[in-house]
Amino acid sequence: MPAPTLYYIRHGLTDWNVEGRLQGGRDTPLNDRGRAQARECADVLRGLFARDGLAADSLHYVSSPLVRASETMDIVRSALGLAPGGYAREPRLKEIAFGDWEGLTYLDVVKRDPTIVDAREARKWGFRPPGGETYAEVARRVGEWYATLDRDTVVTAHGGTARALVGHLGIAAPDDAAHQPIDQGCVYVFADRTLTRYA
Repeated sequence: MPAPTLYYIRHGLTDWNVEGRLQGGRDTPLNDRGRAQARECADVLRGLFARDGLAADSLHYVSSPLVRASETMDIVRSALGLAPGGYAREPRLKEIAFGDWEGLTYLDVVKRDPTIVDAREARKWGFRPPGGETYAEVARRVGEWYATLDRDTVVTAHGGTARALVGHLGIAAPDDAAHQPIDQGCVYVFADRTLTRYA
């Protein structure tokens, strides 16, 4: 039996995204552009569902519990004509934890330690920010969640959890997965161990 298809949406833009701040587990709301991106994602989904012969209410919906992801899901579901709150919130889909770096920009981090960002970029999959998580650890928790899926699912979560899933599924080697671009305002389809971007 083939694995379920994931229609994966990174949450819409927040003010912290604009400022280049590391969000991690911090709860930051969408800004106006982020809410518009969520509506754009609903339009993309509508087209994908029509292409794939799916009714919007036939899929499972699940979000990271962080507000920027759940607000994205509420908007997406409303635009698809579904009840905003009718979905699961899954703690294993939370963004990678940046620990002591959360709320900081990379410039702030570099001021603390000029070599640390280069060290992270050189071995990003296994790098742990002070008090934070590695991508390898995120891949384990996201992989545990993925193993529970039994039907096609719409997900709203984060760039870090998407990269971890790319590595877990073997779509890219771990170090390449950790550098995978995951944009806002589009839908990523995980199907047959491939990843395709739609906007």
